[in-house]
Amino acid sequence: MILVAGDIGGTKSHLALFVAQNQELKLLTEETYRSIDYPGLEEIVCRFVTSKRTEIGLEQISKACLAVACPVVGQSCKMPNLPWTISALAIKKKTGIQEVKLINDLEASAYGIAQLSEDEIANLQEGSADPDGHAALISAGTGLGEALLYRQENTLVPIASEGGHADLAPRTELEIELLRYLLKRFQHVSYERVLSGPGLLNIYHFLRDSGYGQEADWLKERLQQDDPSHSIASAALSKESDLCVQALDLFVSIYGAEAGNLALKLKAVGGLFVGGGIAPKIVSKLKEGNFLAAFADKGRLSGLMERIPIRVILNPDTALLGAAHRAVQRSIAR
Repeated sequence: MILVAGDIGGTKSHLALFVAQNQELKLLTEETYRSIDYPGLEEIVCRFVTSKRTEIGLEQISKACLAVACPVVGQSCKMPNLPWTISALAIKKKTGIQEVKLINDLEASAYGIAQLSEDEIANLQEGSADPDGHAALISAGTGLGEALLYRQENTLVPIASEGGHADLAPRTELEIELLRYLLKRFQHVSYERVLSGPGLLNIYHFLRDSGYGQEADWLKERLQQDDPSHSIASAALSKESDLCVQALDLFVSIYGAEAGNLALKLKAVGGLFVGGGIAPKIVSKLKEGNFLAAFADKGRLSGLMERIPIRVILNPDTALLGAAHRAVQRSIAR
């Protein structure tokens, strides 16, 4: 069986072609597209399938499972960070793929966790996992995703959520100032407004505009020329800019607090996974202590939080692998 798997985000769309035999997957080819360059996902999938059919000589593709960074309802969704409305039926008609399934990207990442090796996961907190407990997944990247991993016998079954769009809850005077600053810019301030690539830039702008540090000329120029969030994180990790260090420290603290909120709400005593594109790049900062301190700072339940294992997913293709295995493990026909 030939299938297409996809990890579709606000920044890039990563598609891959697999051959499946006896529940085993073999990667045939893959391609990454800049999402903003296309009017919709249909055009990207059609371009990928057409080019690979010619390149490899495929006659028929049986299934496609596409992990999308948006809430999927009735096999369609509207991307929050792109002007796209995605429909599984429209993709099926345009590409000729026999079966097309959309799933949330965090759901796909959760399926992908089981496929990871030990060297593709970094340990933040050893903890003591309850083998019968649920787990949770939080992922900051272009946006903020959250998911429950529900324990069913010996298997963790992912349940997607849109918790990243829940209201930001400040914990300190500085975070209250940040909320007030953001309320002047956005009608609704969610956790995604601070825990994402654009969110790190929002935090930086708040600290700069509120007089917590000076923006050096070289940094201003770098932010204009390169990806600003990446530039801020890089300058923070290299300690080139105190303002960037403050921004990343605040980002990490809020990240830890919201990860703790998620784990607490779901009683994720089976463990918390941190995914997304940002965490692997700042693992050293996550290990410094701010993340874990904010994660555990839950009053009378701090002891419980300190026992929850916390792991960082290092493999950037986890959602893609999860989408492929989701297609193989179950029939994706509606």
